[in-house]
Amino acid sequence: VHHCQKIIMGAGYIETQNITRVTEFYLMGFSEDLQLQSFLFGLFLSMYLVTVLGNLLLILAVSSDSHLHTPMYFFLVNLSLADVGFTSTTVPKMIVDVHTHSTVISYVGCLTQLSLFLIFACMDDLLLTVMAYDRFVAICHPLHYQAIMNLGRCSFLVLVSFVASLLDSLLNNLMVLKVTCFKQVEISNFFCDPSQLLSLACSDSFTNDIVRYLVGIIYGFFPISGILFSYYKIISSILRVPSPGGRYRAFSTCGSHLSVVCLFYGTAIGVYFSSAFSVSPGKGALASVVYTVVTPMLNPFIYSLRNRDIKRALWRLLRKTGSSQSLHHASGLLVGTAAK
Repeated sequence: VHHCQKIIMGAGYIETQNITRVTEFYLMGFSEDLQLQSFLFGLFLSMYLVTVLGNLLLILAVSSDSHLHTPMYFFLVNLSLADVGFTSTTVPKMIVDVHTHSTVISYVGCLTQLSLFLIFACMDDLLLTVMAYDRFVAICHPLHYQAIMNLGRCSFLVLVSFVASLLDSLLNNLMVLKVTCFKQVEISNFFCDPSQLLSLACSDSFTNDIVRYLVGIIYGFFPISGILFSYYKIISSILRVPSPGGRYRAFSTCGSHLSVVCLFYGTAIGVYFSSAFSVSPGKGALASVVYTVVTPMLNPFIYSLRNRDIKRALWRLLRKTGSSQSLHHASGLLVGTAAK
């Protein structure tokens, strides 16, 4: 850590303010109590393993079943990949820090984590919007669904989401790289939170605030507006269906997505308000855990429990795996017997 001084000239006086030029940061998200840290290590390790295994199992189930090679499940696979990347950006580092009782992260490591965090978080945000559009087309324009949501358009929507996420990450990185001095090196979270990192800048943050608000409008307000508009049209279309059974079947096709949207944006808004109004760093870190760990962990369970096609695909995958293991075991016994 290198220290420098900034001279502030006021009305008839000159004040010298200490500024810190950093080479590393300290992640102060959780308590340093050794007993609590042991509990956190086991908790976060188990949650991370459940998240990765659950999402990978969902990806394998969709990929192995030809009946699920449709636009809705194509977007679901990409959402699961984004969730795995989103969780893997922050949680493994946190698990290692808890185990080694360390809070240090290098400046380069912090920027790398920040970049990947923003890419995968934005991918989650935009893919949920794309999935809402897919449900809108499926319910409101069912006769033209195959023509509108063809493979080329689905791939284009995922590519646009990825490029937009890269731009968001690049813009935030440029804002951080412009900061040469920081007021302090302690981040009150378990990862390099972009908003907290920029708030530590000792320079005038007016320009950064304007850019952050514009980015928030583009990547926050517009996707939410798109989702709300899509579901307004979906609900209006469902209410015009004459039979209750038809209304239930139509709404059940988007029930899982709506649950994930509520979970994702509900926790994200909770994190925003907790960071804005909470004076306790621990509460802000706890809210971030819900947003970065719990939500990606619950997504595959929500889709599996509320979707019969996913359940059938999972059972087929498990039966194939069990059959292949039994066949491999039997072939091993035959080879061993022949050798004798």
